[in-house]
Order: sequence, then structure tokens, then C-alpha cells
Amino acid sequence: MKVLLFTGLGALFFSYYWADNFDSGGLDYLVLNHLGAAPAGSWTRSVHRTSWLMQVNFLSYVQLTSLALPSLTDSKGSLVVVSSLLGRVPTSFSSPYSAAKFALDSFFGSLQRELDVQDVNVAITMCILGLRDHASAAEGVRGVTRIKAALGPKAALAVIRGGATRVSRVFFPWRFHMLCLLRTWLPRPKAWFIRQELNVTATAAV
Repeated sequence: MKVLLFTGLGALFFSYYWADNFDSGGLDYLVLNHLGAAPAGSWTRSVHRTSWLMQVNFLSYVQLTSLALPSLTDSKGSLVVVSSLLGRVPTSFSSPYSAAKFALDSFFGSLQRELDVQDVNVAITMCILGLRDHASAAEGVRGVTRIKAALGPKAALAVIRGGATRVSRVFFPWRFHMLCLLRTWLPRPKAWFIRQELNVTATAAV
């Protein structure tokens, strides 16, 4: 079994060199979990910063998927895409990051439909995760949110289980599934719940 797990900015550089320097033959799992983070705060209207986040958090995922898909098709493998709650439920002070995560959700949702129509047996698992307890994530939202970070190992286990069972969606913590449903059913209560998690005074000062 051949598994590729991409984390960190190294995945961005790898995506440009893969075609000439890496043999993807026999690939069974591709796990995309790299990101370019941005400190939470009011949008600075920086097109350059937004473009960089889209490159890291969206376009590099597309690039790596295009390179891996032929091998995954041959092996009837799985593609695991680690995303964020901010790719399903927009919130304040995260505009560029949220835009990139929404793009992931739309692209891979559409790709899954295309593969189904073409009878291509490649599973795509979208993992909708919340804040995890690693240093970079905690620093980026320090003083901005009241949300308690989830344990990283438990989130990783949820991702592994989702990929192994080939489910289409993984929500961790599970309550995020309900929040995503509220987005459609009850938009005003959803906005109220999100506001309760924000330290608006701190974000206004960023």
C-alpha cells in the first residue's frame, strides 16, 4: 500500500516538481492536509495576501490531485481532503482563508460527481475539522475566539477512519455537522451561535 500525506508548505513546492521527479504508480491514498495560515482579524484588503492563500490552500490541492488521479484511478484508491468548518460556514475575520476553504468544498464536491458519472471508483473524503490544539493554529486565533481547541490526535484518528471507510464527509467534532445543517435551515440562529464564539472587541483591535 502506498500512501502520500502532505502537510505544511513543502506540499506547495512538491506540486511543481512531482511531474518530473516522482513516480505515483501504485498510489492508494493521497491525504492533502497542508495550509497557509493567516492571523484572524479584519480583512486588510491585500489582494497579494489573498492570492497567496488561494495558491496554498486551494490551487496546490488541485495541482496535486491532477497528478495523483491517474494512479488513484488504477488502484481504486482514496483521496482525503482535510478542510475546515470555515469552508462550510462563513464567519467574521477570516475572509481570505474561508474563501479558499469554500473553493475546496466546491471543487472536490463537483469532482466527486464527475467521477460518479464516469464510473471511476475513486473515493473522495472531505474532512471538516475545527480548531486543533497545535501551536500555529492557537497563535493565529489568540484572543479572537472562545472556541476550545480539539485534541490533534483525535482529529487525526477521525481523518484516518474516514479515509479507510471511504465516507464522503467527516465532521470533527461531530457537532459541526449540526452547525452546517443550521446554515441552511436557520440562518439567523446560526449567526447568533457564531457570534457567541467571537471576542469582537479583540478582533476589532487587530
